[in-house]
Amino acid sequence: LDQTFKVTSQEATKLSLAFSGVPLTSAEDCQKLGEGVQNAILAVATVYYWLPKGQGTTLRKMVRDATTEVVEGMIQLTETILSAPLESLSQEQLISTGGVWEACEQVSNLPRDNQAAVASALAACLGVVKDALEEMEHALVEGQDPYSDIMEDEELGFRGNRDTYWSDADRKLLSSCMGLMKASKACLKKVLGVVKAYGKADSPEQIAQLDDLADIANEISPSVDELALSMYPPMNQLAVRLNAAKLASVLKKVLEITRTSHVCPPSEEGWVQFLTGAVDHNMNKIKNFTQGQL
Repeated sequence: LDQTFKVTSQEATKLSLAFSGVPLTSAEDCQKLGEGVQNAILAVATVYYWLPKGQGTTLRKMVRDATTEVVEGMIQLTETILSAPLESLSQEQLISTGGVWEACEQVSNLPRDNQAAVASALAACLGVVKDALEEMEHALVEGQDPYSDIMEDEELGFRGNRDTYWSDADRKLLSSCMGLMKASKACLKKVLGVVKAYGKADSPEQIAQLDDLADIANEISPSVDELALSMYPPMNQLAVRLNAAKLASVLKKVLEITRTSHVCPPSEEGWVQFLTGAVDHNMNKIKNFTQGQL
């Protein structure tokens, strides 16, 4: 795998140097360069297609994405050379060449089995959820009622624009929503921990269990994002309830799939039960707060 992508990187360098100035490349040399690039790209694609599906869909997706990035980078480099004036090395050509090098170098960081691939995917999801949680925590601190020091009276009427801040009722609901978002972070952190500690990719069953876990865990970060977006003022409490219910459902699926898979020995079942209870607790509070919206 590494050698195939290394050859592709070298072919990109040859191609770029050949069209970086005088003397102009001959038609014969152009043909050789084209064949070299074509063979390198075909070899890269072949490596992906030869990767057995039984190795795991999560691993295959990562190899496919890396392969696609290299192929698209080479296409961009070729198009840049074709559109640039002769006898010159443009900034775009340098950037495109560097892009192919970078894409080829990234291959050395690819996971070597499905356990490592799933751990990598979970870590990426955890990063996104952490960012969303921090952003919402910051918004809650910043989003105080800007008119809280002005009392309502007959002359002033209602204070301020309620579309720009949360009411007290909103904030009660937000507290439970934040609890659900924190449970999402804790869930991903714990699942990542057991995948690293106990995950194996030695049998088809183990590989399939890891893929199932990665597939459902991938739904956590978009569900967290949808909930977070609906939490900003002006808040539609029914939309918040629906998005919270969707996230709670995803989290419970992740926890159940984890519990029944090989990554969760009996010693790890305690936190699965605890987080399942935390999800239910926060979701029940959200339902109670929004009952009047139905």
